[in-house]
Amino acid sequence: MNKVVGREATLLAFDYGEKRIGVAIGNSLTRHARALVVLQNRNREYRFEAVGKLIGEWRPDALVVGLPCHPDGTPHEMTQLAKRFGNQLNGRFNLPVTWVDERYSSVEAEADIRQGAARADMLDAEAARIILQQYLDGLSDDHELH
Repeated sequence: MNKVVGREATLLAFDYGEKRIGVAIGNSLTRHARALVVLQNRNREYRFEAVGKLIGEWRPDALVVGLPCHPDGTPHEMTQLAKRFGNQLNGRFNLPVTWVDERYSSVEAEADIRQGAARADMLDAEAARIILQQYLDGLSDDHELH
């Protein structure tokens, strides 16, 4: 894992899917994440052009990618796709990437939508928010990102 040291850092988080990619934005000082946007995952060129625009707009210090696994923690096909996506983000944008276990983020996002706490068209972005919030909640008090 890479480290970004500092008292405040802006983070973009991604919930990678074959059809859609949810994106959330957060801050290590406030430790608050919010759903940002859902990107269509049409093809590699489209995906990275859209991500590049977000990185240019928000200027994150680091990226967080949800890592899907089976409930018992074993990897599956999407685990490898999400891992590759994070590695490509690191290679293309030269930003540190951290992976966060996202086993129940979609279930929690669906519950938030049912309760009216999130919009249905933002399901993937809400899942990214949950992934990022989980990461932010795990930060130590010195705000060192890992």
